[in-house]
Amino acid sequence: MTGVTTAAAEPAEPEQSPAKPGQARGEQTRQLILETALRLFRERGYTETTMRAIAKEAGVAVGNTYYYFDSKEHLIQGFYDRNQAAHRAAAEQVLTTEKELAPRLRGVLHAGIDVNEPYHSFAAAFFKSAAEPTSPLSPFSRESSPARDAAIAIFRDVVDGSTAKLDPELREALPELLWLGWLGVILFWVHDKSAGQRRTRRLIDGAVPLIDRLVSLSRLRALRPALRQVLALIATVRKDD
Repeated sequence: MTGVTTAAAEPAEPEQSPAKPGQARGEQTRQLILETALRLFRERGYTETTMRAIAKEAGVAVGNTYYYFDSKEHLIQGFYDRNQAAHRAAAEQVLTTEKELAPRLRGVLHAGIDVNEPYHSFAAAFFKSAAEPTSPLSPFSRESSPARDAAIAIFRDVVDGSTAKLDPELREALPELLWLGWLGVILFWVHDKSAGQRRTRRLIDGAVPLIDRLVSLSRLRALRPALRQVLALIATVRKDD
């Protein structure tokens, strides 16, 4: 990717070779590098921000930066992981207090937008890289699997903690389907230039009742054959060739 440098191109000087730090201090350094990178992405743009610039702003050796993050892509993976933890924390109250599916889902989606809001200004740069099928930043990549699993787990909690009565097969598939819908919301949010991304909020508020209605209708006996066909199709598409 343009602007990404490698450890070979920017070697640490011998006296700056990073020694393995204590766990607490190491985590502090890692978070410092990540916070500095995110700030520079906002101020300068993703492409223009180099690993050397991040190291200089953070006050650490370039080699130490590469010790924690192999590249800018790995920095974004660190952001993904932290973002999912923040999303879960922001959604905790609604998941604890609400029992109906619709308010649980609405609250979780709005919490996700709240958490992502500070990064809207440079989210499009992430999306350009994530949209490339071979990119490690893709939400479907092997590198993104920890963040992806954490995100799906949030939607599994939305479903499993609700009072919704679901067909067992739909219950199993629904969290991942909701996560895929969330990716669509994020894509809309990336391109939403309205003040405070109000259009994205309206999209969430309008889509959740429709989803809730479709989930309720799935319990009708007459619709079960069609539901199973849909789930079978999804399973077929997901299989490797």
